[in-house]
Amino acid sequence: MALSSATRRYQRRVILLALLYAALLFSAVYLLNRHMVDGVAAYAIGVLPALPVVGFFVAIGLYMTEEQDEYLRMLLVRQSLIATGVSMTGATLWGFLEGFDLLPHLVGYAWPILWFAGLGVGSCVNGLIERSPA
Repeated sequence: MALSSATRRYQRRVILLALLYAALLFSAVYLLNRHMVDGVAAYAIGVLPALPVVGFFVAIGLYMTEEQDEYLRMLLVRQSLIATGVSMTGATLWGFLEGFDLLPHLVGYAWPILWFAGLGVGSCVNGLIERSPA
C-alpha cells in the first residue's frame, strides 16, 4: 500500500525531530554534567531537548489535520486516545502513590515517554480491532 503524502510529510518531520532531539540531548548532557555552563545559559540548554519532543506532538497534530483519508485519520485518533489514556492513568496512579510516599519521585519527562509507548499499545489495539471479523 502506498503511503499518503501526509504520511510521508509526517515521517520526514519525525525523523528530523528525532535527529534534532538526539543532538540536543547529547549536547545538553555533555555541557550540563560537566558544569560547562551556568545561569540563564544552563536553563536555555536544559530546555532545548524538550523542544523536539513538543515538535513530535505538533507533528502528530499536523498529520491529523493533513491526512485526507478518513480511515487513516480515525486509526491515528484512536491510537492517540489510547496513548493519552495510558499515560494519564500512569501519571495519576504514580502521582497518588508518590504523594503517599509509596513510590519515588519520577521526572516529568517520563510521561511523554509513556505516551509514546501508549502509541505503540494503540497501534496494537488498532491491529487487533481491524483484524477481527465484524
